[in-house]
Amino acid sequence: MKRLFGTDGVRGIVNEELTPELAMKIGNAAGRFFLGKYDTLVIAKDTRGSGDLLEAALASGAASAGMNVQLAGVLPTPGLAYCTRQNRFLGAVISASHNPAVYNGIKLIAEGMKISDEEEVEIENLIDSVPLHYSVFSKVGSISYVSHHRRDYIAYVSGLFEGHRFADVEVLVDAANGAVFSVVREVLGTLRIDAEYAFVNPDGININEKCGSTHHESTCRLLKNGQIGVLFDGDADRCLMISENRKLVDGDMIMALNAQKMQRTERLSNGTVVSTVMSNLGFEHFLKTRGLRLIRTRVGDKYVLEKMLETGSRLGGEQSGHLIFLDRSTTGDGLITALETLNALAELDMSLNEFTDSFPVFPQVLKNVPVADRRKVMDSEKLKTLLDRARKDTDLRVVVRPSGTEPLIRIMVEGMNENKVRDTAEKLAEIIEETNGE
Repeated sequence: MKRLFGTDGVRGIVNEELTPELAMKIGNAAGRFFLGKYDTLVIAKDTRGSGDLLEAALASGAASAGMNVQLAGVLPTPGLAYCTRQNRFLGAVISASHNPAVYNGIKLIAEGMKISDEEEVEIENLIDSVPLHYSVFSKVGSISYVSHHRRDYIAYVSGLFEGHRFADVEVLVDAANGAVFSVVREVLGTLRIDAEYAFVNPDGININEKCGSTHHESTCRLLKNGQIGVLFDGDADRCLMISENRKLVDGDMIMALNAQKMQRTERLSNGTVVSTVMSNLGFEHFLKTRGLRLIRTRVGDKYVLEKMLETGSRLGGEQSGHLIFLDRSTTGDGLITALETLNALAELDMSLNEFTDSFPVFPQVLKNVPVADRRKVMDSEKLKTLLDRARKDTDLRVVVRPSGTEPLIRIMVEGMNENKVRDTAEKLAEIIEETNGE
């Protein structure tokens, strides 16, 4: 059972849950665990002011264990994943993704993929048994600043789409005041995509603040007639879009659009798409009517990737906008997702409005309920009884799970009858709030 690592690394409030001391222990334990397999740790970060603090601690911990460290500066998570895959390095991203600046996090990537649950448990065990272990002075690792990883990632993404057609529409890029601001202008400029930019002035505390993929209302207000919005999160591993008529286009819809293009170009591979239990039934219906199959996994893009590798699927992702094009990248990449989608619109000769109008969406309610003790609430007999009853209703699909990154219980209820869906979600939320208060 993992204690520190959640579904997307270690995450917490800066200097309360995620301290420099903990960052140093993680760096030291990761260095000890992977030394011998990798000799270099590359550290990237998003634009949070706390990134410098945690970077210094993480680097010191790894170097003290004998691992060389490269500091890549502000770089999207998929940019780090690319450079670790190309160079066979270990990587660490300092980011709390879509969360506000009061949070930060650390996630470890090895050769392009997030490390496994088993490896995370081993690192936790090292921290618990011997929090810090120092190598002899002659074996201490070096720490250096590098800039070429950012340039390499820009060149890679630009090269992937050189000569491709894109939708003849101006895009409004919402960079969430996050890591994508360091690469997006150069990539879109190289590909001659007509773009305006918003929320590209990070100040250390404004990342995801009323902007980005979790606050699409801001982009909707800024959108001009005929534009479409492209929204990133803080570390740019997810992308959502806004259609010309200001409708949010979520990860399910973006996957569906790209599945249609990839099927036509025989790039999809084995006719399957991988997503999570949170994906809308309308998405599954859309694929089925086109002779395609949806495979569901537990929530978390690392689990989506595992299933894609197992089944040979080339397209997978989450409703939240983490999309993996496995023949392009081994992790969710918001920039690649945006470019693939703009290319899909051109190849299918349709507008984003036209596509969303044709996409079936079943009634679905999502709720996040703050709790003090996630395990206590999930073990509640009242909640288990109500869940058993709801899951026996064949007209409903119900998912209740603890968040892997925040003190929340997440509720998803879906079905054909909107009133029944909403009532069931409300009852579940009431039970959770009642149990939390006991």
